[in-house]
Amino acid sequence: MTPQPNPEAGAAVKAADRDHVFHSWSAQELIDPLAVAGAEGSYFWDYDGRRYLDFSSGLVYTNVGYQHPKIVAAIQEQAARMTTFAPAFAVEARSEAARLIAERTPGDLDKIFFTNGGADAVEHAIRMARLHTGRPKVLSAYRSYHGGTQQAVNITGDPRRWASDSGTAGVVHFWAPYLYRSRFYAETEEQECARALEHLETTIAFEGPSTVAAIILETIPGTAGIMVPPPGYLAGVRELCDKYGIVFVLDEVMAGFGRTGEWFAADLFDVTPDLLTFAKGVNSGYVPLGGVAISGAIAETFGKRPYPGGLTYSGHPLACAAAVATIGVMAEEGVVENAARLGESVVGPELRALAERHPSVGEVRGVGMFWALELVRDRETREPLVPYNAAGEANAPMAAFAAAAKKGGLWPFVNMNRTHVVPPCNITEAELKEGLAVLDAALSVADEYTG
Repeated sequence: MTPQPNPEAGAAVKAADRDHVFHSWSAQELIDPLAVAGAEGSYFWDYDGRRYLDFSSGLVYTNVGYQHPKIVAAIQEQAARMTTFAPAFAVEARSEAARLIAERTPGDLDKIFFTNGGADAVEHAIRMARLHTGRPKVLSAYRSYHGGTQQAVNITGDPRRWASDSGTAGVVHFWAPYLYRSRFYAETEEQECARALEHLETTIAFEGPSTVAAIILETIPGTAGIMVPPPGYLAGVRELCDKYGIVFVLDEVMAGFGRTGEWFAADLFDVTPDLLTFAKGVNSGYVPLGGVAISGAIAETFGKRPYPGGLTYSGHPLACAAAVATIGVMAEEGVVENAARLGESVVGPELRALAERHPSVGEVRGVGMFWALELVRDRETREPLVPYNAAGEANAPMAAFAAAAKKGGLWPFVNMNRTHVVPPCNITEAELKEGLAVLDAALSVADEYTG
């Protein structure tokens, strides 16, 4: 689709937004949202006709891009048949979505509880773990994000938690492995893995194993920095959970459904959790949907004992029809394989080449269509390009980098001192190279702040 400029319509959209929309995670008077006129595939455009290649996949959820015709058609067809129905009934779209998801989850995660998104999926996973074990505490990593609802944001390990953290949520945070900024003075991945597991077991011991219901981890942390765990770490956490009778929860809201070049990131590590949360890529974000995939043992807990939780729109037919279509598209069009192939042959090598040319790039890490560049002022000291949780003038270097990317027609995903490369999983090689060329130019702006 060719963007058609219509600045008058854009001005009207912008004015209504400014007058009435309250935006998340923002100081309302300090933001200037772009008015978007349309989107298709890997691109979107504004009312001035300016087109952007979306290297953020929305909020890392348009895994098959915008406006995929098969998914749009499935939503339209479902709307004509049955727009909505209460969750206590068996509905074809709901049943088929659950079946297709269960077929792809690891191990015996064969029961699916549907939610409206990732945050409430985490809320319910934690509720299930506490009821299953009869224990109160949850252990979660620093440098993590699990959602914006009350329990999920308390589990989160980044600054978005601070304003809502009353210290009464039963959450204990620990350090997960992150060799580039190791909290364990490690020099190798093997050391980082061993010391991180020792730290976690010590935390369990001092908190009291009989008080810990669950350990929750993003299989690969997303917004926090795409730190791929070292070999053996997730398997080691699985062993600790088995040793102490703790429920192991993997949060795959961002990493799931092809993002890492596998259906689920857990498949990269040959690990099966007791509960797995998902959302985003399950239907490319076309209609809000999330859920919890539940193991046999935890499902059995609620076989004759009612599960005290539910949602009015759990398994909404339009959302589930979109999920069925999305999974079908991913299978038919080789989307998961495309993410794996291009991640290995294009993104990884190209980003590492960028790192050679740009002194602002401290580390490259990732897999599939899930990559991060960590930007620094000094490679030797690893001083971040901007301070932790920087805002205003302190964040000027990252703001300048992002502005340069947008000027070049690339919409980046920027968080703290990182830019993430997380385009749609069905992006083409030509589109990738187009975006990476703009990224190359934008990094020259970041380089101006090094030295």
